[in-house]
Amino acid sequence: MAIDKRFIGREYGPYSYTIGAEKLREFALALGGAHPSAGTLGEAPAHVSPLLHDAQAAKAGPYGDLIAFPSFAVVFAIRPFGSAVADPELGVNLLMLVHGEQELEFLDVMRPGDVMSTTGRIANIYEKAGMEFVVVTSESRNQRGDVVVKGTWTAVIRGG
Repeated sequence: MAIDKRFIGREYGPYSYTIGAEKLREFALALGGAHPSAGTLGEAPAHVSPLLHDAQAAKAGPYGDLIAFPSFAVVFAIRPFGSAVADPELGVNLLMLVHGEQELEFLDVMRPGDVMSTTGRIANIYEKAGMEFVVVTSESRNQRGDVVVKGTWTAVIRGG
């Protein structure tokens, strides 16, 4: 059954997420390849920028504090996408859904203490090659109202 295109424009959010310094460190070190050691992520690999995990180095850096690894934005910015595909009115068969792609545009850095407010909307619903596609766009703003991250998320629902 085709997803009704009348849902194009449906909005989700706002969803709030407060960025914590330890979460930023854990994320950066895990992506950088650090290994757990005595319940911690251990030492950062040399190729991981200290701006992402070392508070002292970050304070002396260009941003004055730790900043987030760019893909950290997925932690909070994906929420409208998840809400859209799980919206019972759309009737998406979640067993047939695959995450098609995501695109993020960064307009500012993310810092500890930032309170991100993310909203999203269904931008498109279409069919192609016997599959359905749901495209959700999102926008995340910090506590000052500045847009920090814009996202485009595509779900592919395979034919059954």
